[in-house]
Amino acid sequence: MKSNDKLLKDLAPKKFGKLGVIWTCLLIVIIIAGVIAYIDQLIKGQIVTNMRDYALWGIYISNFVFFVATSFVGSVTVAILRLTKNTWRTPVVRIAEIIALAAIVMAGITIMIDMARPDRLLNLFIHARIQSPITWDVIIIPTYITLSFLLLYFPLLPDLAILREYFKKDKPTLSKWYGKLSLNWKGSKVQKSIQTKSIQIIALMIIPVGLILQTIDAWLFSTTYRIGWDSTNLGPYFIAGAFVAGIGALVTVVYIIRRAYKLEDYITEFHFDKLGKLLVLACLTYLYFNVNEYLIPAFTATEDEATHLNTLFTGHYAPLFWFVTIGGLILPIIILLFKKGRKPLPMFIIGLVVVVASWWKRYLIVTPTLLHPFLPIQGVPESWHHYFPSMHEWLITSATLAMALLIITILVRYLPIIPIQRTADEQEELLKTTKNAEQ
Repeated sequence: MKSNDKLLKDLAPKKFGKLGVIWTCLLIVIIIAGVIAYIDQLIKGQIVTNMRDYALWGIYISNFVFFVATSFVGSVTVAILRLTKNTWRTPVVRIAEIIALAAIVMAGITIMIDMARPDRLLNLFIHARIQSPITWDVIIIPTYITLSFLLLYFPLLPDLAILREYFKKDKPTLSKWYGKLSLNWKGSKVQKSIQTKSIQIIALMIIPVGLILQTIDAWLFSTTYRIGWDSTNLGPYFIAGAFVAGIGALVTVVYIIRRAYKLEDYITEFHFDKLGKLLVLACLTYLYFNVNEYLIPAFTATEDEATHLNTLFTGHYAPLFWFVTIGGLILPIIILLFKKGRKPLPMFIIGLVVVVASWWKRYLIVTPTLLHPFLPIQGVPESWHHYFPSMHEWLITSATLAMALLIITILVRYLPIIPIQRTADEQEELLKTTKNAEQ
């Protein structure tokens, strides 16, 4: 009983301290600034951005691709871990699901922000063309949001019932909300059986849906015939990059939550070691696809491809390209191959660098290619040949990132970050195994 009391005390949601309140207020301020910038963009039109006929996809689409990539690993990796019943996953699985849900919700919102006429959003459904990858995106993103929500919600039911009882005396209003959300969970054999089967079905569904979503995003680029995107490698290239971005984000958030909530007894160095090995594998796979994406065209390039590659390797985008490649892939691989590099603090630093590099990687995927169009436009101003986001674009993009972080923050505040019931069951099972071994 004492063990369960300690478990509840450690894992039940807690009020934010001063730092938590400051963090939340900061995110809200950034979001408000972004909303003001977006309203101004709606009134004046996209002239307030630096997107023109050349750079018709700017930072918004880069940000969209980043959100989709980040959501991928949270759902698909978690689904695989659930289906394989790995026990080490327990303390990190819910954090991954929260990140996935926040990221895919913001991916959908970012697409609407990119539309110059969001009032015409309904036309994507009314006048959808099945041969267009955009139509597939419109179908697959809501589907993925729904599955990500269910993959987070269904495993929560036992914990919500526990929190209903835990907060009944001290916080009756909060207890009622937990009670409603728990869907009258009693922990009966029938309920557990239905829950287990439901989670397995959702996990099986979300893996192909996640793969399709990443592939469709790649096809949105590769079907344009543009230099830099005209590649059959782009689908697996996006999937491999998604693993890097997602695991990097997971490592970063897990470390912050571990420190903020003092969960060192539950999220141990062992978990960081496992995540470090996963990140090494993801980086190695993505590095391989980068070699395919850049090295082969470098030897067989047409004149236009050579111009594009020179822009990345030695030209205007070279500093950013080499930061993304060396800082976001090569150095993490080297550091994480050593056990000391897979300790919590080094992992946090590496995860943060990987996330930043992953975001800029999407910028490099989108922008340089647009500045080398398949059909050059004649008689355009010289300024159109260059692109860097305007203040409006930075404010709006920062607001979307802040909104994703705010969703994570709110969910972390009111949901048990580590599964309570599952952790209790595992501790009980471990205790029984230890007693049997002693006997």
